[in-house]
Formats: sequence, structure tokens, C-alpha cells
Amino acid sequence: MKQLLLVFVGGGTGSIARYLIHKYFSSISWSFPYGTFVANVLGSFLIGIILGLAARNTTLSQQTVLLLTTGFCGGFTTFSTFAYENHLFLRSGDFLSFAIYTIGSISVALLFVFLGVFITK
Repeated sequence: MKQLLLVFVGGGTGSIARYLIHKYFSSISWSFPYGTFVANVLGSFLIGIILGLAARNTTLSQQTVLLLTTGFCGGFTTFSTFAYENHLFLRSGDFLSFAIYTIGSISVALLFVFLGVFITK
């Protein structure tokens, strides 16, 4: 039961943070989904740092790792919104934005996971 509470609290906090990022980037009114992109890249970087630290030493408890990774990062990042935004690009015929967003998101997010793990070494 404690694990479920940790995931719940972390996920709620991460979702609020993602909402605030989305709201900020929406207020700038770009047509590209920068809010989702930034949230996914930052979340990838954070999970790399957290799991890198967890693998390196025992200063992070399993409960803290659960709270921060499955909870916060899980609530903060969003694959479903990413998929829907790509659907909108395809539906509108904007194949260039679709390609840039898809390839860029996956590539940069993977790079930032590796960067986060690397920084902890």
C-alpha cells in the first residue's frame, strides 16, 4: 500500500509540473508542441540522473526511487500526448513537423537519459 501512495503522490506532482510547463509554452502560442517536448526531455534527463544515482550508490532508498521515477517522472512525461500530437500533424498533412517531432523527441530524450546517467558517474 505504501508503494501505491508513493506512486500516487509522485505522479500527481509530476502531472502538475507537466501541466504548468504545457501552460507556459501554450501561452507563447507556438504551433509546435514544445511543452510536451520539453516535459519528455526533462523527464528523460531526470530519470537518467535518478537511476544513475540509484545504481551508483545506496543513498536513494527504493521508496525514493519509486516516488521519483515511476511516480514523478511517469506523471511528468507523456507518451499519449506525444502520440496524439503526432496524429494531429499527420491529419493536417504536416509531414515535416511530424518527422521532426517524432525523430527529435525520441533522439533527444534517449540522449538525455544517457546524459543523466553519465553525469552521475
